[in-house]
Amino acid sequence: MPACQDGPHTDRFRALSLAGHTPLARLAECGVSEAMAAAAEHAPCGECVSWGIPFQIDKVIVLRDSPYTVEFAPTRAGWLVFTHTSDVRLPDVNKDGFMSSPMRGYGQLNEHAADYIMLYADGSEERAAIRRRHHISAFQRPWGENCFQAVAHRKPRPLRAAHEQVIEGWGRSQTRVDAADGGPWVNWLLAWQNPHPDKELVGIRFEPVSGIVVVSAVAAGDASEQPLRWRSRRKALLALPEGEAFIPTLDANGLLAQVQLDMGQVISATPRPLYPMEEWDSSYNNQLPERSSSEVLIEYTSHTDAAFHLADGQVIPVAQIESLVGFRIAGNGRSYGMQPVPPSRQRVTLRVIERGSSRAVAVKLHVHGPYGEYLAPLDRHRIPNAAWFEDYSVDFTHLNNHHCTYIPGETDLLLPLGKVYVEVSKGFEIAPVRRVVEVRPDTMEIVIEIEKVLPWREKGWGTADTQVHFLSPISALLEGAGEGVNIVNLLASQWGELMTNVGDFDGATTWGAPGAGGNGEYMVRVGTENRQHVLGHSWLRAY
Repeated sequence: MPACQDGPHTDRFRALSLAGHTPLARLAECGVSEAMAAAAEHAPCGECVSWGIPFQIDKVIVLRDSPYTVEFAPTRAGWLVFTHTSDVRLPDVNKDGFMSSPMRGYGQLNEHAADYIMLYADGSEERAAIRRRHHISAFQRPWGENCFQAVAHRKPRPLRAAHEQVIEGWGRSQTRVDAADGGPWVNWLLAWQNPHPDKELVGIRFEPVSGIVVVSAVAAGDASEQPLRWRSRRKALLALPEGEAFIPTLDANGLLAQVQLDMGQVISATPRPLYPMEEWDSSYNNQLPERSSSEVLIEYTSHTDAAFHLADGQVIPVAQIESLVGFRIAGNGRSYGMQPVPPSRQRVTLRVIERGSSRAVAVKLHVHGPYGEYLAPLDRHRIPNAAWFEDYSVDFTHLNNHHCTYIPGETDLLLPLGKVYVEVSKGFEIAPVRRVVEVRPDTMEIVIEIEKVLPWREKGWGTADTQVHFLSPISALLEGAGEGVNIVNLLASQWGELMTNVGDFDGATTWGAPGAGGNGEYMVRVGTENRQHVLGHSWLRAY
């Protein structure tokens, strides 16, 4: 049976000695379902770490017909965290074979499963009602039958895209995240806040109410707030020791070798882009940044009490990093160091207009912060994917190094206070803009004005892209307008057994034309590309 260790553990919690009565290998003898008995070999066992909290899982407690009491050494704790699960609870069915009303679903929503009674040294008790789909769910369940107040025992983990590291299947890896809440066996973590943290706990009485509940382990500790609730995304800068290269590979738990979190997770880690900050206004459009060989931008989500665990053995509280003002490197550069990156919390509307007009126009947009961190609009990828046919958003990225996106003239972003660096372009006729903008607490809107410097369109010329693939027609229309391309030929094609855009071809529609709701300035027409490995390929377009 596997030991689940989804990252380093915090020193704020400790595993309690829980004297259960049944080895997991003998679960079938306790009257559980055949499915649960068969899956028991996959249940976590031994020294485990879940969400940064340590557990010791030996014999488990199976609640079915009678209560069971465990005693342990007197302990004080603000929180108890249970790792437990339930046998399957099928929905009630009426005489016609339909689910009865009110319909609780396969997880029997809100059904009273058990009571956990905390025992204090002074003889007093505190009772916690355990309800399904709130505090516990089944060891296996259909998609979506998760809990409202408990989490699966494996914390969410990041994924690298398929072209970067093949771990998951091609499609799923493009999401860059795995909820890690499935598999043949799931325990559920429930954090119970002790209303009497100054009183000594000496035991727990477990009382069954309905169905079968399996309690694997309990941890005790203290936390400033709910220990299983993480905050919104934050950023930090990791400084590597001199001469050490960044290792982007993730292990099976989504963990990096050089930096990890206990009560949290590193979302992404990328070498810091080095833009010409001081000369930004005068540098040229799409100028690629260099990549730092010694600094890594870290995105993370964590509990307030979490700590970073670095490869050299340092354990640095997140709160310490977030309170830093200047750069900090331990060991005079011979060890790892970290500093905070200003958080992006100021919601700002960015508008791009033509000079002499208030009309917003579609453009290609890039924004980054003071550490080169890409600042995407709220509805765009934070980490655009440059690989072939691995991305579906309206983004542009050059060698995964300089990220941009296309906007219809207006978009919302979350920006850090201070300087941000904006780049706007729109094809060959418009002068590109690179501007440094100071974001203040009262900044609600940024307006960028662009100017046409080459009047080719007014002289009767138009621009076209004759071979485009993989976009939807509406995405192609936005990208074409953002690049100043008047006509986009989006081609349905066959790549071996892969068929792309065939459902968009009807031989009749021209997106963006006056008859299709546009003004005719930017248009998309779907044609076909007929490919043959000897004779080449030809394009067919109809207008």
